[in-house]
Amino acid sequence: MEEEKKEQPKMEIENEPQTAEEKKLKKLQNKIQEQIKEIADFDDRNKRLIAEFDNFKKRSNKERTELHNSVMGDVVTSLLPVIDNLEKAVASETSDEQYKNGVEMVLNQFKDVLKANGVKEINAVGQSFDPSLHEAVSTIEDPELGTQVVKEEFRKGYMIGDRVLRHSLVVVAN
Repeated sequence: MEEEKKEQPKMEIENEPQTAEEKKLKKLQNKIQEQIKEIADFDDRNKRLIAEFDNFKKRSNKERTELHNSVMGDVVTSLLPVIDNLEKAVASETSDEQYKNGVEMVLNQFKDVLKANGVKEINAVGQSFDPSLHEAVSTIEDPELGTQVVKEEFRKGYMIGDRVLRHSLVVVAN
């Protein structure tokens, strides 16, 4: 037992650095481990910041697009009655063909500007009735058409992006 006791302190002494160089080496190894951990922390924070910034850019782009569509939608909604009246003027009978052609040109130019800004007409006639796009003002029986099919359109509907600016006023068959 006495031999074991003598050997045990020697083992502990062997595990501890004995020279100044070994102490220095141990300190450097500890410092390296600390810096590796610090680098890993910085790397993790950097990755999180990059992901957060990417999410911010996506969110900002989405908000900007929604704001643009909202503002454009408000402006276009206020102009839709003008388009309706131009369409009525084109549809009306007149003996002055040049006048009618002028009104048609203005209407087409108006529609081209709307199309260039992302405004689309809602197709209604012949399509199945969709309450998110169409507003039914009446129903009729028509054996030639299927159920819930739009037969006639009283007023055109418009949308910008996924947002409906104005529902189409339609007559639904069957």
